[in-house]
Amino acid sequence: MKSDTEIADSTVLEEIDTIARKAGIPVENLFHYGPYIAKVPLKLIDDHKAKKSHLILVTAITATKAGVGKTTVSIGLGMGLNHIGKKAIIALREPSLGPCFGIKGGATGGGYAQVLPPERINLHFTGDFHAITSAHNLIAAQLDNYIFQNRAEGSGLKNILWRRVMDMNDRSLRQIVTGLGGLNNGIPTEAGFDITPASEIMAILCLSKDMEDMEQRIGRIVVAHRYNGEPFTVNDLGITGPVLALLRDAIEPNLVQTTEHNPVLVHGGPF
Repeated sequence: MKSDTEIADSTVLEEIDTIARKAGIPVENLFHYGPYIAKVPLKLIDDHKAKKSHLILVTAITATKAGVGKTTVSIGLGMGLNHIGKKAIIALREPSLGPCFGIKGGATGGGYAQVLPPERINLHFTGDFHAITSAHNLIAAQLDNYIFQNRAEGSGLKNILWRRVMDMNDRSLRQIVTGLGGLNNGIPTEAGFDITPASEIMAILCLSKDMEDMEQRIGRIVVAHRYNGEPFTVNDLGITGPVLALLRDAIEPNLVQTTEHNPVLVHGGPF
């Protein structure tokens, strides 16, 4: 039996335009990231057709300690449906670098049920996770700046709810102190980093139907509370627009293929 890497390397990939045609996606609307990866614009979603389709959800419960096997089962099921003549498109979440470099490894399936090209998908892909990380940390930076700028005006904040994120497992950054080194570096504060997939921005990205919906959701994020108990939101910071701009491309799914050249949509977060 060949290894996963040997199987992936021995598979001759089809051009992404060919994959798009199989899925009924107009190739002139694709935004290409090389010959085998493309972004699919949200404007191509037909709600009327979507209501006639069927969604098969593969749960996140597996029998192994590391929780492996979900993606492989999803890919194999989609390939099987296409094999018997059904028009099926597999929808997967994009892998996080944390698990990829941890005990779990990659997240593009295994054996002959893989999504290709695995090294591109498992690593930087089309930059979706970078966009989510940047959007989240923009809020963190602006929140710290707000606290610093308003420290003497009686309009400070308590119960800060917004931490930072990075797409990597780094134990030493889970609990930290920021603002050290003098007044110009901010106010010393307990802080910390979560992993990017745990960001509320990630959840919003997955739940949003379009840019307008995402803008509303981002603006309502509660990042802290005022001393009178009122919530303090991203809209109160006045940075909803810049945060939205960072996520402009990330909201659109990525089109790739399986080892049997079936279309696969990989999104920047869980569907």
